[in-house]
Amino acid sequence: MQMNRRAFVGLAAVAAASTLLPSGAIAQSVPKAKNVVLVHGLFADGSCWSEVIPLLQAKGLNATAVQNPLTTLPEAVAAAERVLARQDGPTVLVGHSFSGMIVTEAGVHRNVSALVYVAARAPDAGEDYTALAKTYPTPPATAGIVFDGDEGRLGEAAFLRDFAGDLPEAKAKVLYAVQQPFQKALLAGKTTQAAWRSKPSWYAVSTEDRTINPDLERFMAKRMGATTIEVKASHLSLISQPETIANLILKAAGQG
Repeated sequence: MQMNRRAFVGLAAVAAASTLLPSGAIAQSVPKAKNVVLVHGLFADGSCWSEVIPLLQAKGLNATAVQNPLTTLPEAVAAAERVLARQDGPTVLVGHSFSGMIVTEAGVHRNVSALVYVAARAPDAGEDYTALAKTYPTPPATAGIVFDGDEGRLGEAAFLRDFAGDLPEAKAKVLYAVQQPFQKALLAGKTTQAAWRSKPSWYAVSTEDRTINPDLERFMAKRMGATTIEVKASHLSLISQPETIANLILKAAGQG
């Protein structure tokens, strides 16, 4: 069957436009969500979402920050699942940093309509994330992790320089003060499923990240077919550029 000129021009325009859109942008289609569940990673607590939450609330979304216990991966996933179970209707599940592991595992929950990864781990089912990360240059923050027995935290110098490098020092020191220690057993956990294989996903790469290698972030985002943005920010884009992160979440909630 021959294609008429108008149809051909139309298809060509769509193809050209597709090259200008983030990865996954054309395929993503999600129901409108009124709930957002936010999960924090290592070296933090739920307050790390305090800049993003009011922006979501101003748009009428019900936002809840999970207090990740940072003990073992199954216990951390269970904490997120308890919050997800309380949501009424479609829910966007958002993870920063290590909690991308939690999003990847808990994201199969029936209430989850979309996933958002903010400079976050995004392993495949059963994948050894540590081995994957070692295929890229080690980020500077890794050298700043200190352990007291099985309890780990990020030292102050590394926290200020490599974790929160684009924040005013006074603000970064407040975040350092509320840092929650993590158990070494948490790092040994592996996901048993990959929610991003069945749920639409968004990813915010931090181009100045010194905690997770930005090229590793790009690899994971591309592998999952996520709608991807690049943010000129440290690992803490959710605090240094909350409007950008909130807008990405709103898109995942069908409001962008």
